[in-house]
Amino acid sequence: MSFAWPLALVALLVVPLIVGVYWWLLRRRRRQAVRYSSVALLRSVLPRRKRWQRHLPIALLLASLVALGLAAGRPHVERDVPYARTSIILALDVSGSMCSTDVEPNRLAVAQEASREFVEDQPDDVRMGLVVFSGFAELAVPPTTEREELIATIDSVTTGRGTAIGGAMLKGLDAIAEVNPAVQPVGDVYALEDAPVADPPPAGQAPPSNDYVPDIIVLLTDGRNTRGIEPLDAVPHAVERRVRVYTIGFGTTQPADLSCTREQLGGQVFGGGFGGGRAGFGGFGGARIADTPTLVAVAERTGGTYHAAEDADQLREVFAELPREVATQRQQTEVTWVLAALGALLAAAAVAASIRWSPYP
Repeated sequence: MSFAWPLALVALLVVPLIVGVYWWLLRRRRRQAVRYSSVALLRSVLPRRKRWQRHLPIALLLASLVALGLAAGRPHVERDVPYARTSIILALDVSGSMCSTDVEPNRLAVAQEASREFVEDQPDDVRMGLVVFSGFAELAVPPTTEREELIATIDSVTTGRGTAIGGAMLKGLDAIAEVNPAVQPVGDVYALEDAPVADPPPAGQAPPSNDYVPDIIVLLTDGRNTRGIEPLDAVPHAVERRVRVYTIGFGTTQPADLSCTREQLGGQVFGGGFGGGRAGFGGFGGARIADTPTLVAVAERTGGTYHAAEDADQLREVFAELPREVATQRQQTEVTWVLAALGALLAAAAVAASIRWSPYP
């Protein structure tokens, strides 16, 4: 427990003062007691009270003063609270390597299916948005509670050349800024490519504060950054805005043919690229492998976690676990009203006990 006004706790000194005065009055009353010739007669006229009943009113009053004194300091407790108005931005890699068939039928199809299930499993009041990235990042669906449009967009994504992981992170931050006034937009991701950035936190070091915003970015990729700002150069922007990035490295380390459906190709055939339904990107050298060290560093330095998935079942398991990690947040909650109400209740009980067991009719 912490206190916003710790100096107000000085008021608690009145409690030991009252205890001392009460003890002194009890001793003084014993010394000044009138001697009666008949103790039996004295007992017959006094009301019958147990010893604890005699001291209960003052005990309740002291407890009331303690509660009110603590309330004066505006106490805060840290606890897990459910997110309210949370936004989850799903950043999905749609580069050509997602056509790799090392995960059947291909990486993109499996990622689309797992993403659909992830969206459908979220609570209705959680806003979700979609960023797709290949050679550049694009906000495909702004954060919304409408699931139909989001799922339809996931089903209709098409592949492209390049992998802009850093750009996807910044685009996700801008998407969160649209719905959360506490998050400042980053701006033009391409203008930031040559702009100076703050030094990222050292590897393995947690962000400077655990006071994260409830909004998060979930980034799924199967490769390494090849276009735009580097992911580690984008990290300081996420740390500054207190946004956590959860990263997922998808795919195996085994080379495999690239094969996308015409729907996944979007009708675009790159030079030297896809020939018919089964081919590979010219100059790409086959399927890519996720840049695990960079993805781990991005997650650690922003307060998120990294997850690896090599097949459909593992990817579904990763998505199933994510809501448990982001469903609650450690927050400082003020409990002044609780202690104030308790103090008032104890004070009322002290008055009631005093009236109930008063020695006078």
